[in-house]
Amino acid sequence: MDIRVVVTGTGVVSPVGNRVSQYWDALCAGRSGIRHVPFETETASKIAGMAEDVHPEGIDEKEQRRYGRYTPFAIEATDQALHQSGLDMAREDPFRCGVYIGSGIGGIDEIYDNTIAMHERGPRRVSPLFLPKGLINMAPGVVAIRHGLQGPNQAIVTACAAGTQSLGAAFEAIRAGRADVMIAGGTESTILPFGLAGFGAMRALSTRNDAPEKASRPFDSDRDGFVMSEGAGIFVLESEEHARRRGAAILGEIAGFGETCDAYH
Repeated sequence: MDIRVVVTGTGVVSPVGNRVSQYWDALCAGRSGIRHVPFETETASKIAGMAEDVHPEGIDEKEQRRYGRYTPFAIEATDQALHQSGLDMAREDPFRCGVYIGSGIGGIDEIYDNTIAMHERGPRRVSPLFLPKGLINMAPGVVAIRHGLQGPNQAIVTACAAGTQSLGAAFEAIRAGRADVMIAGGTESTILPFGLAGFGAMRALSTRNDAPEKASRPFDSDRDGFVMSEGAGIFVLESEEHARRRGAAILGEIAGFGETCDAYH
């Protein structure tokens, strides 16, 4: 019999709120989180969506500095999702609980800062935390450490598809019987002059700087590019049997997943 996979928890960090209720209210109201970036940039696009006031519980400022910015986003969204799910990890088999969290670039700010440090002041000025903070798999790794999740653990890196593909892979891990519970989703933080310059060089960004809230319009005939943004979205997935056995509230079901490549250019 096929194993059905359900959603029992959700969490979000976004430019329009760091709670699912805030995020949903903003979507329903059509409220945009796109605004002018708070730093000087010579690029044509000067707008983006930025998450603010992200401070996961139990992580002080010193510890947070040990992580790339995208990692606390994942921690905060995961904490929300697990809280909603009602999972008690003390009662779970940790080897049956895993984490798949994707990201397009991860710690791009760390790559930039340490490249400049080495160029200007030499290799001794490169931070010993550079690689741990920059590696994309640190987000699912830190989430696993925080909650004692010792099952499957991956960081899927497929640009804009990373979060969705992580959900699909987590769904398949449960369907295959390799896990009962999976934390899955995506996290990203690329809002810095270096990131804007990279996408700007591709001429991929909207330059509707005079009306940031109207800049993101991907299906409009008047579109002029996409708008960079940051945040995290995390789901708790479980086998239906596991969720019902512990009396969890089921929010939805993932009925299937597919992936293809257009192999175009």
